Amino acid sequence: MTMSSAHAWGIATVSTAEKSKGTVLDVWYPDPIEGGDRATVEKLTSTDEDRQVERVVYECTIDDLSQPPADAYDAFLRLHLLSARGVKPNEINLDGIFGVLNNVVWTNFGPCLPEGFELTRAKLQARGEGQVIIFLIDKFPRMVDYVVPSGVRIGNADRIRLGAHLAEGTTVMHEGFVNYNAGTLGASMVEGRVSQGVIVGDQTDIGGGASTMGTLSGGGKERVSLGKRCLLGANSGLGIALGDDCVVEAGLYVTAGSKVLVDGEPVKAATLSGKSNMLFRRNSLNGAIEVVPWKTSAVSLNDSLHKN
Repeated sequence: MTMSSAHAWGIATVSTAEKSKGTVLDVWYPDPIEGGDRATVEKLTSTDEDRQVERVVYECTIDDLSQPPADAYDAFLRLHLLSARGVKPNEINLDGIFGVLNNVVWTNFGPCLPEGFELTRAKLQARGEGQVIIFLIDKFPRMVDYVVPSGVRIGNADRIRLGAHLAEGTTVMHEGFVNYNAGTLGASMVEGRVSQGVIVGDQTDIGGGASTMGTLSGGGKERVSLGKRCLLGANSGLGIALGDDCVVEAGLYVTAGSKVLVDGEPVKAATLSGKSNMLFRRNSLNGAIEVVPWKTSAVSLNDSLHKN
């Protein structure tokens, strides 16, 4: 059953700088699904004068997850719910999330404001606690710094945003990328790009360098998903939904507007969106994209690789 509301205790990093006082850099909710308690997060309060931030307790209540995020506290709880598997991609409203999140310098000392960061870096280095390492400059932090889902393997944590949904048995290789509000619903192999809004089914393989089209800037409105036992070949791309047991040949990019041949007749690929048992291939003699029937048991993952 889809969650319709949420409540959780969190610890927020808030700016104390004069020009940006009260700006929320991040919020960590240790137990976003069950809510947690005040006593747990109260122990984490602190002040860092070098970074000009303080960590404060925040109780977040969202009455209706079908409404857009109201502020950064709200947005961070929604992202936690996705990565903690409390909700699935596209089940809650994330409209306008970029507008309520702030751009942050994510470092090994914690989140920092971008404004005046060089002075902040100097103050942190003066502590003698080691070099200041910058992981990202972005509105979304790494998922693993806030949520570590069970039963997954991640080759490069920098490439998994908070808000990614990784199901039990998922393996994301070093070049794989999973955006927020996107991810897997079963044991899957991700070696390519899973864009915002894209859902990947059980036993499906996103090949190395493969790309899926999201619905953010320039992505169009077509909602891309892949069913069970699908394969996106290496360096291929997908701009339509696939049902179960489908394959896109390596190096072939299929968009909603692509003209494909079905039984020799040209149709737009969008008309096949959501259908199962299809192989998309490029005719190497004339360059045409052909769609032919595909047998159901041809794609299977190595079970031993996904017992995480």
